[in-house]
Amino acid sequence: MTDEFQSRFPVGTTLSYAQYMDIALYDESVGFYATVGRAGRRGDFLTSPEVGPLFGALIARRLDEEWLALGSPETFVVVEFGAGPGTLARSIAFAGPECAPALRYLMVERSAEQRALHAEHLEGWMGDVDAAGVETFVSGVGPGPKFASSPIAPYGITGVILANELLDNLAFDIVRHDGAGNFERLDVHHTGEGLEFVVAPTEVPASLAPVLFSAPAGEWMPLQEHAVRWLMEAVDRLDRGSVIAIDYGAATDEIARRPDMGWLRTFVGQERAGHPLDAPGGCDITADVAVDQLATAVRPTVITTQRQFLERLGISQLVEEGRQIWIEKASAPDVEALRARSRIGEAEALLESGGLGDFVVLEWTIGMAEAPEGSPENLR
Repeated sequence: MTDEFQSRFPVGTTLSYAQYMDIALYDESVGFYATVGRAGRRGDFLTSPEVGPLFGALIARRLDEEWLALGSPETFVVVEFGAGPGTLARSIAFAGPECAPALRYLMVERSAEQRALHAEHLEGWMGDVDAAGVETFVSGVGPGPKFASSPIAPYGITGVILANELLDNLAFDIVRHDGAGNFERLDVHHTGEGLEFVVAPTEVPASLAPVLFSAPAGEWMPLQEHAVRWLMEAVDRLDRGSVIAIDYGAATDEIARRPDMGWLRTFVGQERAGHPLDAPGGCDITADVAVDQLATAVRPTVITTQRQFLERLGISQLVEEGRQIWIEKASAPDVEALRARSRIGEAEALLESGGLGDFVVLEWTIGMAEAPEGSPENLR
């Protein structure tokens, strides 16, 4: 533990795990994302946008669906929470979606270090804006596309709220029940020699208790109040449109049954790291998203897998187009040909069973009669 982290967590102090995790990931001085943590092939973890531009091209198609379903508004707002270094926004811009003339794309990111990367290779960049700037940005009228970043998100949106691999990083507590209606949680105590878990009695929100009781007695599981609160606020921010969250997730019962708390993971340098208390601020901390906990707040309109989601949006068509471009230009390949060929490998990674293809895609449709035409049925 660094001296600076210890100043945030003095000897003798006890924090809830959620409090500890929030400092370890997001504190502006010592948090992983605010200091050393990075997504990408040279970073600490690889998300779908970092696989290559194909994912962004397909998300651009989904944005076009939503824009058309909303009646092609003159201003179409997309707010991406947890935008990291801005990779997804750049891929969407490169894809040139039909909604581009109306598009106002705001990257919401807590880390100033990450926001400082957003302007790179992004035309239509309007800056890192404050609360007043956010309102001006999202209320503007074309020509788009326009891009900006901020730690602050707006309300009154007509458009889409995106969260790709955000919810798994929102701080959570770790709880269990005894089968008789009582709950305990794991807190983090600074002993002076290091950090250790301590067990303490606790209460849980009444709205989440039935879901938590579905797990076996005595098994630790994540209590994801922060993710539930994020969803409720995201829905409140929309006048009309959709919230789309993509992450690895499962039901609370399934998560709790994994041996040795296998749902709790740490990463650094593309590799699984050690115990989450061993290197505070030095590694990513993540957990499976408890889909049924989110549903206690707002029931999803559509639940599907990333594989099904991307197949519906035409990933096979884009791969075949890329294959044909490569065949035509293979004897003297240019940048377009190389990008086209890369779609094959990108698609394999994005659809992989046991990997990104099994991620859960959750969609909540707000202020509209139904989900976009062609959306798959809810998975049960």
